[in-house]
Amino acid sequence: MVAGFLLAAYSVVANDSIQTLGTFLASNAQRPWWVLWLFASGILLATICYSWYVNSGDVAYGRLAKFPVPEGGVSWLHALPPLALLILTRFGVPVSTTFLVLTVFAVTGGQEGNLGKMLAKSGLGYAVAFVTAIVLFSLVFKRASEYFHRTRGEAIPRYWVVLQWASTAFLWSQWLVQDLANIFVYLPRQLSIEWLVFGVVVLLAMQGYIFHQFGGEIQKIVTTKTDTTDIRAATIIDALYGMVLLVFKEWSDMPMSTTWVFLGILAGREFALSRYLADTQLKGTARKVFSDALKALSGLVVSVVLAFGLPWLYGWAFG
Repeated sequence: MVAGFLLAAYSVVANDSIQTLGTFLASNAQRPWWVLWLFASGILLATICYSWYVNSGDVAYGRLAKFPVPEGGVSWLHALPPLALLILTRFGVPVSTTFLVLTVFAVTGGQEGNLGKMLAKSGLGYAVAFVTAIVLFSLVFKRASEYFHRTRGEAIPRYWVVLQWASTAFLWSQWLVQDLANIFVYLPRQLSIEWLVFGVVVLLAMQGYIFHQFGGEIQKIVTTKTDTTDIRAATIIDALYGMVLLVFKEWSDMPMSTTWVFLGILAGREFALSRYLADTQLKGTARKVFSDALKALSGLVVSVVLAFGLPWLYGWAFG
């Protein structure tokens, strides 16, 4: 149980949270890493403690209600998915931690139907994010995006710093509401104060290490996109991402892939920008979007194989 939690804490933070905080890190690369870490840590601590207090020890905002603790408790086969996630993260693959971690719990707990529900909600999340980004960056943010692109490298008014940190705080809290389930699924559903302190300390330490590395390989998913290191563009991306997550949070408590939503927003934005920015090409954009989608789908395949293959292998070896 503890080993699974530790592996999940590091792998989920290294893979998913950097996709959420990636634009924040990229656009604040000139600031000390520990300043950014303290900011994100304060939001993480407040989000976890709030849910623990109002939900009687549940820090996952009810998203583990359909994923009961397996009979016999957490076994080593449950700890293998975050280990696989850790390996994929080292290669910069933006895997959905929701599918990779929770699918095994769904299958071993006799809740196979949850896999289809997570897949449907995540697919809809990608589609909504993709279409919303295309529409907004083609119409609402067109002039702003052109201006940001034209004035890259110039001095930026300080109020953009406030706006970007505010949008990051909003997005980070919404991501935590969605993805804390992927980490705390290994611990009791109602945490005692001792388990709460343990979980918080581990997450803060993992977050500090990732911030010290300024994101690692997954950060390249962000920095290769158009103008994502511009604090103004990053502000808009974060706010839009957070709004999409908020809508789906209110829709249902079924976990979903925030990775797919993230990739959908970046893909829609890239397609929109390629239509009116002179130094971007539709062909190159399509290649980047296809590459990101292929990586996400490969993660889904690995998730399904592990979910159905590990219980069979475990039963064959120890049954």
